Amino acid sequence: MKLFAIDTDNNITAIAAGAEIPEGQERFGNEKDLAKLAANWPGDRLIEVWNSFAGVAPFDELKPVKKFTDRKTAAARIWKALQRLEAPKAANAAPQAADVAPKGKRSRKAATAEPKARTAREGSKKSQVVELLRRPDGATLKDIMDATGWQAHSVRGFISGSVTKKMGLTVESFKKENGDRAYRVAK
Repeated sequence: MKLFAIDTDNNITAIAAGAEIPEGQERFGNEKDLAKLAANWPGDRLIEVWNSFAGVAPFDELKPVKKFTDRKTAAARIWKALQRLEAPKAANAAPQAADVAPKGKRSRKAATAEPKARTAREGSKKSQVVELLRRPDGATLKDIMDATGWQAHSVRGFISGSVTKKMGLTVESFKKENGDRAYRVAK
C-alpha cells in the first residue's frame, strides 16, 4: 500500500509502508484519509496543493485551477493525481530519495502599473458629454439629454459610471441661478 506525507509547505512525498514519517508532516494512505485531513485545511491550501504539481512532470497534462467545486472533489482529484508517484522500494533495496510532487513555479511576471484613465473616442457621445461638462458653466441634465438623446436616468448613470469612475474625472453638481441642476468637471 502506498502512503503519502504532506508537510506544511504542501510538499507531498510518497513513502514506503512502515517507514517513519518525518516530524511535522501529516500522513494519508487513501482518498478518505486525505479528505479527513483536508477538512481541517483552509480552502486555499487544496488549491495550492493542486497547483504545486499541475503542469509539472509527471503531471504534465494537469492544469492549474482557481477553485474547486468542493473539498470532496478537490481531495478526489489530488488523490487520483498522486497515484502516479512511486513509493520507495523495500528496506533491503538500495536507498533512494522518495518521489516528491514538485513545488509549483511562481509567476515571474512583474506587476503592471495602475491602468490609465480611459479617454473618449473623438466624435462619440461620450466625448460630446465630456465637452459639455468641461464648459465653465457646466451642462444641465436637459442639455446632455438633448445632445445625446438619452433619458435622464441614463445621463446620471453615465456621469456616475463612465465619467467619474472609469475616466477618473471629478464631476461637481450645483444649482444654477434659475434653479436648474448642472454638472461640470472640477478643475
